[in-house]
Amino acid sequence: MSGRHTGEQHSHTVEGTDPQLFVAVHDPKDDAGLRPVLLLHGFSSSAKLNWEDSGWIPALLEAGRRVITVDLPGHGRSGAPEDRDSYAPSRIRADLLQIAFDAGARPLRDGDPSSGLDVVGYSLGSRLAWEFGATQHELVHRLVLGGPNVADPLADFDLVAAQRYLADGTPIADESTAGLLKMAMLLPSNNIFALLSLVEAIKSEPYDPSEAVPHMPMLLVAGENDERAASMPELAALGAKAGAMVEQLVLPGRSHTNAITSRAFKQGAISFLGV
Repeated sequence: MSGRHTGEQHSHTVEGTDPQLFVAVHDPKDDAGLRPVLLLHGFSSSAKLNWEDSGWIPALLEAGRRVITVDLPGHGRSGAPEDRDSYAPSRIRADLLQIAFDAGARPLRDGDPSSGLDVVGYSLGSRLAWEFGATQHELVHRLVLGGPNVADPLADFDLVAAQRYLADGTPIADESTAGLLKMAMLLPSNNIFALLSLVEAIKSEPYDPSEAVPHMPMLLVAGENDERAASMPELAALGAKAGAMVEQLVLPGRSHTNAITSRAFKQGAISFLGV
């Protein structure tokens, strides 16, 4: 991987508590003079799995972009705070804002291509990116949302069934809950109980993309075999109604699981953000 890399446990406190988030900043060898790019991974993944191992960070560095990555609470190299508030989407967005400023991002200024911040999210990261863009229009320049949805699948997660399974192996009737929990348990770095705290916090702050809509240009991306691709036109319509320029990209033969590794996804995102 070209460029300089720094990683650290983020220690800046927001609302009085330490989020224990692991943040890495990657600097390109040849800087293109454009704003940094913040990458937000999906549920039960990590910055390493979503963005480094799949080639996103090298591709962005090669394009001369400064890259900021963060592991969400309970994921990757981040800590697992005991208080549930640390997992609330609103608190995570506040932490992301502080992380962006700590990494050198500054509000957008006309005629200054290095000002502002571009954001790329995948799956749960797309929900966070949508809400972040809607609330930080003075900072966010463009959004790329991979595997987006008009509803949060975690909202229907059966917490009680998951807790029973973890306690004594009681089978989980809900197929979606069983699949999400199995996926989360595949990664040794995941703190399962922290991830359940995240699910609980997400349930307490329901996702409704129509409540706050980003106004900046957006690229919506999904695999053609991802059921979430069907909801992209609805999200695009919300964005367009709010005055945003919205593009859509469907990846042939890709699913929600493997769309992140698509070269067409990377190339499309880098081209869209290089403005």
